[in-house]
Amino acid sequence: MLRLFRQLLERSLSRCLLCGSGDQVHAGICAPCQRDLPIIHHACDQCALPLENISDRTCPQCLQYPPPQSRSRASWNYAYPVAQLIQRFKYRRDFAAGRTLAELTAETIGRQLRAEAPPDLLVPVPLHWRKQLSRGYNQAQLIADILGRHWQIPVDHRTLRKVAHTGSQQQLRRSQRLKNLARSFAASSRVAGLHIGLVDDVITTGATVEAAAQSLLRAGASQVSVYALARTP
Repeated sequence: MLRLFRQLLERSLSRCLLCGSGDQVHAGICAPCQRDLPIIHHACDQCALPLENISDRTCPQCLQYPPPQSRSRASWNYAYPVAQLIQRFKYRRDFAAGRTLAELTAETIGRQLRAEAPPDLLVPVPLHWRKQLSRGYNQAQLIADILGRHWQIPVDHRTLRKVAHTGSQQQLRRSQRLKNLARSFAASSRVAGLHIGLVDDVITTGATVEAAAQSLLRAGASQVSVYALARTP
């Protein structure tokens, strides 16, 4: 069954997921469509928020309230068509869309890793067991597995747990998300002394990855870097 699933997935990636073309297709996206993806050209080092001024390295929010992670990287703005592909992956079991975005992100962020100290271990942002049971999978774990394979970095999905069910956070402001997420994650002491790469699908306000990063640092991680497919502008 697993072999058949992989064969079907490979077949679905032979044509462009966006326009259906079979020409110049790489990781499920043709070259013209890939050029149209809303890539982030310049962003805040600490939270990955897109910045207009090329000379700025940090956004005003991070200057005033530095997040616990040492850096954050995301490939695209959360906008058309990336937002639609992520939603298909996250809520409609479109694993081809998820694999495409993860593989392209592995290449995009992988180029930056050559100039940075890579993490020792990749850890996906976990779902609470109730949400994972209802959804059937954790999209961040699937992304982390692909990044780990490309970057040759081990992945551990048991190191970090979601211990409190916080419900949907999509409509909440940053302050409300931070309040809801405080102490909602628990990390294993196995992270002690390690540089952890925390993986998620989208950085929205940053509250989720900050809460998860704080948990990893409390457990002894030397530093935390965040990697995501997309960032909301």
